[in-house]
Amino acid sequence: MARIDDYKAACKIAREQLALIPYDEIVRRSGFKGIGDDRFQVPFLDRTYIVTHPNFLFRDETESEKEIPLQEQVLILHYIQGTGGKKTTRKWIAYREISGASFYFAAFVKRAIDPLKQVFGENIDGFTRAADRLGGTAVEAGDAAFEFSVFPHVPTQLILHAGDEEFPPEANILFDDSIGTILSPEDVAWLAGMVVYRLMALARS
Repeated sequence: MARIDDYKAACKIAREQLALIPYDEIVRRSGFKGIGDDRFQVPFLDRTYIVTHPNFLFRDETESEKEIPLQEQVLILHYIQGTGGKKTTRKWIAYREISGASFYFAAFVKRAIDPLKQVFGENIDGFTRAADRLGGTAVEAGDAAFEFSVFPHVPTQLILHAGDEEFPPEANILFDDSIGTILSPEDVAWLAGMVVYRLMALARS
């Protein structure tokens, strides 16, 4: 698992590289909403962040003193670096199909797949309620499935097959097949886990 120092270093590198890109280009390529000429709005799951340009500092829109997790900052910065205005294809792939993902597959399962099926596999109603609160759009798959626009060019689908007396619950997470050109396999694993854990938190509240 990455250390805090690793996240700080990743933020520093990303900020230095993104600072060289004009503000208008950052807004265009990311799909985020520009505010004035030096800030943009980043909806992320059930939070909204305001990010400054060119120093790329984060603050929570509604709780200005709230600390933004470094993992989330890194993920957002990497998304901006990688997206380049790419459009989604609406062709869905599993995590294993992302180039280079095999090395991180065990971490992906531990962070996202296992918690999803363990918490919601026998609680489909709870999954549905939490997904609705997180802005998910229902799709036809499994016993319950929702699509989330985590970033403007990164749709993600979470699919649950409920357990019964014969079979244990199963879960799957699908990504637009453009994701491998936007985020690294490690970032994709973190992204999926963040969605699942936010759903878990909403289900408890």
